[in-house]
Amino acid sequence: MVIKILLVEDEVTLANIVKDSLQTRDFKVDVVHNGNTALDTFLTNNYDILVLDVMLPGLDGFSLAKEIRQSNQDIPIIFLTAKSQPEDVVQGFQLGGNDYLKKPFSMEELIIRIKNLLGMNLSERKKTKEKYNLGLYTFYPARQMLLLGSWKQELTNRESEVLLMFCNNLNNIIERSVVLKKLWGDDHFFNARSMDVFISKLRKYLSKDPRIKIINVRSVGYKLIISEEN
Repeated sequence: MVIKILLVEDEVTLANIVKDSLQTRDFKVDVVHNGNTALDTFLTNNYDILVLDVMLPGLDGFSLAKEIRQSNQDIPIIFLTAKSQPEDVVQGFQLGGNDYLKKPFSMEELIIRIKNLLGMNLSERKKTKEKYNLGLYTFYPARQMLLLGSWKQELTNRESEVLLMFCNNLNNIIERSVVLKKLWGDDHFFNARSMDVFISKLRKYLSKDPRIKIINVRSVGYKLIISEEN
């Protein structure tokens, strides 16, 4: 199976280096240098993963990811960027990014992250049920949808991944480092801050059923519990 990558990078020299390196590893790579062109290219072709620069002419990488998530919630997205402030990292994950690689980076690290995301998606899909009943809620991972009666919440790709991990480990502690390494690739500070944002958002979505709690287990991780009492 040939993995198809859409690489969106406006630095032509860097784009060619990355493309050549990936193609020597048997990936098929299409390169686009403009955000608007990238959106058209994505919508008219099939790709397995996207690698997006943030600072782009036309649509920037964050805006491009937001547009892509309107039509495809599943495809992994890796941001490549020189922006390294915590708020930039958090924004990237909030808009549906799966990983964040700061420039300058090594090709080996990029390749490992690509393989990690593709491997993660395949393994998670194999063990994912069609739906999970969580108290009054129903969670549909494939649709990335959380339902409660007539109320519904569309989830981002990352929100759905985190909630799926909780569902597969209901009432059990999930170590913080395990979540970070499995979904973010490593457990450094920026990723930890991003995960905290997603946990807070999931707590808000699940707050309509007071029996459901995502508990902090200090210095260890988290636990999703559903109590019997109202």
